[in-house]
Amino acid sequence: MRARSLSVAAVAAAIVLVQPGLAVAADDPNTTVTYTVTSGALSMSAPVSANLGSGAPGTTISGALGTVTVTDDRALLSASWTVTASETDFTNGASTIPATDAGYDPGSITTTGTITATGTPVTLSHTATPVVTGTSGVGDNTATWNPTVSVSVPPSAVGGNYTGTLTQSVA
Repeated sequence: MRARSLSVAAVAAAIVLVQPGLAVAADDPNTTVTYTVTSGALSMSAPVSANLGSGAPGTTISGALGTVTVTDDRALLSASWTVTASETDFTNGASTIPATDAGYDPGSITTTGTITATGTPVTLSHTATPVVTGTSGVGDNTATWNPTVSVSVPPSAVGGNYTGTLTQSVA
């Protein structure tokens, strides 16, 4: 009889424990759960070279540079960044076309994640000038565009292949 009364008591205790809304005993364990959201860097990728084609003196030569991408893996609550561009003078060894005869137009910008990316067409120079600004970012995000670079070839330009260096950076 004693064995039977213990099992009835155990069943009654089990029923009481699973009743919703009943208080949990003070000695029930709590577990603190933690984890880490990793963060990375702010980076940019761009083509290593581009050929704009050809044109006669007094015309404008332009072409797409190729895909430029900013990747913001910093996982920030409030993210922003700015891409700048500068250009060296274009030379063919004997003749020079100034950097200020060139323009940079980011065109349309595609984003992923939460970021507002705004492009600004500029006249290039030796001084870094903002061309794309990312604002109101949250967490990781990317922005991608294919800028058009144009060069107004002066009427006095000497024929030949001209080379300059476009430097883009993000901060």
